[in-house]
Amino acid sequence: MTLFGTDGVRGEAGKKVNAVNAMKLAMATGIYFKQFAKTNKILVGKDTRRSGYMIENAIVSGLTAVGFDVIQIGPMPTPAIAFLTENMRCDAGIMISASHNPYYDNGIKFFDGEGNKLNRDEEEKIEAIYEDDEAIESAQVTGKLIGKSKRIDDVIGRYIVHIKNSFPRSLTLSGKRVVIDCANGAGYIVGPTIFQELGADVVVIGDKPDGFNINEGCGAMYPENLAKVVLESRADVGIALDGDADRLVMVDEKGEVIDGDKLMGVLAVHLKNQGELKGDGMVATVMSNQGLDEYLSSQGLKLYRSAVGDKNVVKMMQDKGINFGGEQSGHIIFSDYAKTGDGISSALQALAYLVGTGKKASEAFNPYVSYPQMLVNLLVEEKRAFETIEGLDVIKAKVERLGMRHLFRYSGTENKIRLLLEGEDEEKLEAMMEECVRFFKGTLV
Repeated sequence: MTLFGTDGVRGEAGKKVNAVNAMKLAMATGIYFKQFAKTNKILVGKDTRRSGYMIENAIVSGLTAVGFDVIQIGPMPTPAIAFLTENMRCDAGIMISASHNPYYDNGIKFFDGEGNKLNRDEEEKIEAIYEDDEAIESAQVTGKLIGKSKRIDDVIGRYIVHIKNSFPRSLTLSGKRVVIDCANGAGYIVGPTIFQELGADVVVIGDKPDGFNINEGCGAMYPENLAKVVLESRADVGIALDGDADRLVMVDEKGEVIDGDKLMGVLAVHLKNQGELKGDGMVATVMSNQGLDEYLSSQGLKLYRSAVGDKNVVKMMQDKGINFGGEQSGHIIFSDYAKTGDGISSALQALAYLVGTGKKASEAFNPYVSYPQMLVNLLVEEKRAFETIEGLDVIKAKVERLGMRHLFRYSGTENKIRLLLEGEDEEKLEAMMEECVRFFKGTLV
């Protein structure tokens, strides 16, 4: 496929993700979902990017042109779109967001009527319709069959109630000072409201979106700003969301970023001890540290590894009958409460654990020692198939001889290659990474 990446369609707004392509993609999506339609309604939400206005209107035009009615709910987190699509009995849901990317990018994510992200097969069918001009032309309707659109501004309350219900009624956040960085994104209203209503003393930053400052030096991609405010305000913990609020990064009371793998490991064991973990372990991705594997094993749990991408994590969770998983980058899935990564819901589960232990965050979320790990991203001119890159097998063999774990993969949303090395000796790790970087720069850059 050339249109869909690892999480919907994403690219520079006005170029790959422009009004014409968005309208055509919406028409293709409408044509695909017509065969399953029950209510003839599709939900559309977005984050706070200026380009969201352009793309939203194009999507509404495309969907109404093929006979769907559209419900527009404005800026809301991606997990809220998943929840509300099912809750409001829509046939599908669409989220306009480029997640953690800068403001000049945008994207379109799709959900079926049950709030699940589309699988590869479904995306391929939509892309085939997108490429079929005759199908697009013949599917357009006229007269009374043309769809209508309406904007609903009060659905935020449904999502807030839903998320608050995931927090144990026996607990309160009263007495906890929490800093939340909303990344000037889709969670800037919902996030602070939920934590305040649960009793926390909330310090809010990154809550003044202007259409261009989403993820700009703030949020989950830049936790150092959050760490500074946590120390200045003497907070118990800091919470950073990304632009569409499906990702969580936490900072402890010392201003240190809590390792994503350690956070997931603690929560998995907590679920087990509470009798709430389904299955014999949790799902993470190939990016997760070997230390997580060993920690879970010591607690009688198994780590299953999926390909990168939260929908790959969800798919493996479903296959294994497991209700918890995530990515070290911050997509954490409690499937009893959400069908996709949900930064706010995951933060509440972490805070519930923290309150229950009575410990400081630096102690509660640091259960083991991680293996040294290095990750480098390189811009590439083309994404050549790895099997065609001469000399790559030699590099991989050397990495393995040194007892290191490696992962080389292309980004699904950007022209980048991501290089991951993990091993016990940090000096050897750095030297090997320098060699890998030189190799790929000489080959792909």
